[in-house]
Amino acid sequence: MDTIVQQLINGLSLGSVYALIAVGYSLVYSILLFSNFAHGGFLVIGGYICYFVLRSMEMSIWVAAFAALFGAGVSAVLVEKLAYRPIRERTPITLYMLIASMGMSIVIENIFVVTIGGRFRALPPVFPSGLVDFMGVATINQSDLLSLATAIVFLVALQLFLSKTKWGLAIRAASYNLRVAGLMGVNVNRLISIVFFVAGLLAAVGGIFLSVKYTLYPQLGAMITTKAFVAAVIGGLGSLPGAVIGSLILGLAEMLAAGFISSQFRDLIVFALLIITLIVRPTGLFGKSVGEKV
Repeated sequence: MDTIVQQLINGLSLGSVYALIAVGYSLVYSILLFSNFAHGGFLVIGGYICYFVLRSMEMSIWVAAFAALFGAGVSAVLVEKLAYRPIRERTPITLYMLIASMGMSIVIENIFVVTIGGRFRALPPVFPSGLVDFMGVATINQSDLLSLATAIVFLVALQLFLSKTKWGLAIRAASYNLRVAGLMGVNVNRLISIVFFVAGLLAAVGGIFLSVKYTLYPQLGAMITTKAFVAAVIGGLGSLPGAVIGSLILGLAEMLAAGFISSQFRDLIVFALLIITLIVRPTGLFGKSVGEKV
């Protein structure tokens, strides 16, 4: 029983971090109907900004986190303007943006490798690392609780932004039909920039916690965001609740597999769930069938 509770809590913590990244995927997909595979680069950018502000400038974690979130959000906007917008303005075929996103992912990763090297870096111990007793049946790492609580705060804030603000309303309208939203007076380019900024910001939050948990290196975003993408597919691409539910399912599946079978089965379970989802329900748990998607 103790092991089950322990792995359930660990799975929720990991799934909450996946959710921050998967929601970014789904936000971009809901507007532009393509999967932004450069999303992992924003996670790494946020992690490195946080690292250098903490190490080199010796600032507090609050300043470092703010710089990381802002820097990753701005980076996402720049990638959209430089790589995706020229393609979007020339052709409606989203496959070309998908290919460009793969190229941007490699570019971002190699910029870090060339400029600062590919070695592993550990963030300073800025988060509590002690253990908390959970009702006498499990011990929980305080950093896992913090990552879970932080993810909940940011996901709730995102929901409030989408439901209570003018730009949130515009994003929801554009998710149904971007062209019609533009005809109704929405500044489409600005809206897309806001979506990318929010997606980059959320990726940076996940990047900070993952850097603390696994150390920081240029390829950190590759496998993590692949799993977050799988979570978004399981939940239904374009559905924000689906991205959260899919992420929690994936996090729980990983931790239960690691706890009761073997940690070597974690990736196998992840991609087995992806294949089963695509066979049984290709649109995911909450996704809707759309005529043309990539």
